[in-house]
Amino acid sequence: MGDAKSIVVKPIGSAEARDVVRRIHYSGKVVNNSTLHLGVFYAGRLEGAMQFGSPMDRRKVLPMVRGTEWNQMLELNRMAFSDRLPRNSESRAMAVAFRMMRKHRPDIKWILSFSDATQCGDGTIYRAAGFVLTGVKPNGQILEMPDGSRVAKKSLDHPNHTTDDGAFGSRAALSAGARPLPGYQLRYVYFLDPSWRDRLTVPVIPFDQIPDAARMYRGVRQPAGGSGVHPADRPCKSDPGAPPSEAP
Repeated sequence: MGDAKSIVVKPIGSAEARDVVRRIHYSGKVVNNSTLHLGVFYAGRLEGAMQFGSPMDRRKVLPMVRGTEWNQMLELNRMAFSDRLPRNSESRAMAVAFRMMRKHRPDIKWILSFSDATQCGDGTIYRAAGFVLTGVKPNGQILEMPDGSRVAKKSLDHPNHTTDDGAFGSRAALSAGARPLPGYQLRYVYFLDPSWRDRLTVPVIPFDQIPDAARMYRGVRQPAGGSGVHPADRPCKSDPGAPPSEAP
């Protein structure tokens, strides 16, 4: 396999990015509010995509960094990479993407992203790329249904969702035998403008303080007492049956 320096990162259309995410991302789901789509090319083939957009609730997010205006940050909504890409392509692709943003979108000062330590991982890729950890919380938002399928509670509680028998919402699903999956969600921040780090209003959590129960790599729980450093920065394998989550 080649070197990660041989990958090419450039803008692509939303349809192309959505196709990549649906095929490769472990959730198989896209985030509808993504507005910036970057393709990752290797040997002339589109092998990955990164999607950026607004966070779901800016009112909760913007105060994390003092003085942030509504258009001065983005969330990395989805990141999907083929196994055909060289080792360390994720870190390389993010570094290139962030250089492009600094050049073409100097108004964007920082990037937010979440790591799904319920189904995927605790953020190895973000730590390798220079993000700071700003939040670790239990995540009971993923339900495993009686048939083994998984679904996000928020999607069940969406007004447009009903089941074949007319039942509605996560409460009905729980009554029917669904169970919350134990796990964690980790929140990471990357400063495109390093001077803005002093504006951070929430504590930075040292990586070695990630709870043992939150340590996960490629969907596998890690042994207690680990360093939080994993052998390679490779995202979870695609699982088209998995539900949407806040993790890229």
